[in-house]
Amino acid sequence: MSQVNAAPVRQLSTSRGLLKFILLSIITLGIYGIVVMTQVGNDINTIASRYDGKKTMHYCLLIFLIAPITLGIGSIVWMHKISNRIGAELNRRGLNYSFSASTYWLWNVLGTLIIVGPFVYLHKLLTAMNTLAADYNVNG
Repeated sequence: MSQVNAAPVRQLSTSRGLLKFILLSIITLGIYGIVVMTQVGNDINTIASRYDGKKTMHYCLLIFLIAPITLGIGSIVWMHKISNRIGAELNRRGLNYSFSASTYWLWNVLGTLIIVGPFVYLHKLLTAMNTLAADYNVNG
């Protein structure tokens, strides 16, 4: 019976925050937001790929090629899938944080009606990734 190596490949960032994301995205004209979302995709691949066998599409490929071609539908599908994948990995690791595709649909999509919804979703996304990264850094 082969055993999966549980040692972390590298230490992942646990310093993602909403205020930092918003301010640096404004200062860098959106480049920081692209970098962070790329890091989120890469980190979930590092954390979960050996367990779920999936690979999340690179965020730059999504926003510069797929999203314009699909008139934004590719972005919706990507966010739905990554939200589900993060939630599944949180559950697999037994971490007590609720996050899933329903978080995306309720906060990021319907939450636009109350204006602050997308910010709540982004906070939840960054917190979920910090929680996963912290657990990965300790347990692999």
